[in-house]
Formats: sequence, structure tokens, C-alpha cells
Amino acid sequence: MTRAFIFPGQGSQAVGMGRDLYDAFAEAKDVFEEIDESLGKKLSKIIFDGPESDLGLTENTQPALMAVSMAVVRVLQKQGGIDLAKSAKFVAGHSLGEYSALTAAGSLEIPVTAKLLNLRGQSMQKAVPVGIGAMAAVLGPSFEDVLQVAKDTACEVANDNSVGQVVISGKKEAVERAVALATERGAKRAILLPVSAPFHCSLMEPAAKIMEGALNETNLKAPSPAVVSNVTAQSVTDPADIKKLLVQQITGLVRWRESVLWMKEQGVSEMIELGAGKVLNGLVKRIDKDIAVESVSSPEQIEALIKKLNS
Repeated sequence: MTRAFIFPGQGSQAVGMGRDLYDAFAEAKDVFEEIDESLGKKLSKIIFDGPESDLGLTENTQPALMAVSMAVVRVLQKQGGIDLAKSAKFVAGHSLGEYSALTAAGSLEIPVTAKLLNLRGQSMQKAVPVGIGAMAAVLGPSFEDVLQVAKDTACEVANDNSVGQVVISGKKEAVERAVALATERGAKRAILLPVSAPFHCSLMEPAAKIMEGALNETNLKAPSPAVVSNVTAQSVTDPADIKKLLVQQITGLVRWRESVLWMKEQGVSEMIELGAGKVLNGLVKRIDKDIAVESVSSPEQIEALIKKLNS
């Protein structure tokens, strides 16, 4: 069976995530402590104990989700002897999850990724004053129909998540107009999302410039296995190209639906979500029911996956 490992993005977080890994595996504990040290603060305490408002700050959410994903990966590698490059054809992640995917594939070291995601979160939050921007999920219509709604209301499509689930982003008044227009045109639901900034649209340009500077100074190795880019919905291995795409990703469309379908075209028949929640699991099922998908985050799930991959 040809496999891909996939990594969740913002929206999958929950207070207490990863605590069972920290308690069960020394390797997982090491990951959380490594990230605390690299950031100079006890992010692990925020992850495990909250409050939710602190975990929900983008500068915390992004490295926190990566921490849980990498705790799972580290246990698979150290306890199970799993070589990701031999166990999967591709890795892919949703938005910030692409950084987790790159780290899992050996492109980045965990402390470096933590600092990059902390900076990414800070710069994305500062790019637009609170209350100026918004995002909304439009459920039901095709991607093309939502794209037309966005064009007609001067906002942008941010995430093509799955069949019938598209997210739009932009100035608050434009997004509110889009919600009304999408509903008028027959959307099942169009709802504003509880986010602190309008991600993945041109308003994020200041953040893209900051991340371009940071990534240019970062040593990034070729990933193995190849990572599937959010921007191109195809695999990429050249470090220079990856850096450019990570910059473009901040203002660009997350092409998750196309990424999943592209991986299927390359022969992938199984996707395993490593990290918090089951959001990507649900999206993959909606994109293509023929792809086997499971989510792995608990000690029991990790141990079952080790047995499966080593059988």
C-alpha cells in the first residue's frame, strides 16, 4: 500500500493535546522540552493546561500543533524504528502543517521550526489590526462558485479544503458581503470563523516579507520523502523552491483538496494524520472515499501504527 503522512493545521488544537504522549514516552517529553527551550518559554504548560485563550494565540498555536505532531513522529522513529522515507511516498501538511511535514522529513530541525512558526504566528497576527479582517467557511457550493462569490465581493479564497468546504478571507466588510451573497446563491451554510486575522490572502503580505527574510537565513535540507506544497499541490524537494513556496503560502491559497487528489494520482491509497485532532481525516474522506485514512495521536494509536508498519 502506498502511503502519505499528513499533518494538521490551525483549528486542530485543544488544551491538553499531547499530554498523554508526554507522560508515556521519554522521546515525546524531549520534543516538548526542546521546543520550550528554543522559544524561551513554557509552551508545553500552555498546551497542557491552557488557558484556551493563550493556546489560541496564533504565535502559540502554530508551534504547539507542530510540537504534538513531532512528538508522534519522534516516538515512531525511536520506539518503532520507523523510517518515514521508507514508510511513505509523500508528506503533506495543511498550512502550518507543511512545516511539521518538512520537519518530519528531515528538512528542518525541531527547534528551528518552533522559532519559525512562532515568528510566522506573530507576523501574521501583526499584519492586520484585530477587527479589520475576517475569514468565513462556505459549505456546499463548488470551488469555482465560491471563487466567483469572492471575486464579486472583493475578498479572496484562502483554503480549498474539500469538496463543498471552501474558506474565504479578506477585509471584514468584504467577507460579510461574501457570506450574504453565498447564502443568496444557495450555499448550505456560510459562517464567519473565530480567527484573529485574515490568513492566506494578500493582506498577509507584511508577514510574507518577514518570513522571506527568516527563511533566507534558515538552513533547509531536501526532504525525504518529498513534501507536497500547499501552493502547487505537487511534490517539491529543492530547498530553494521550498523556501519560495513557504513565503507564497502565507498570502496564497491552501490547495488541500487538489493536494490529496494529486497524491492519489501518484498511487497513494492510504493517508495517516500524525498529530492533534482528526480534521484532515474528515477532509480526506470527503475528498475521496477510496483513500484509507486514519488519525494517530494517542499512545495506543502510535503503538498500533508501529505494529502495522513493522509487520
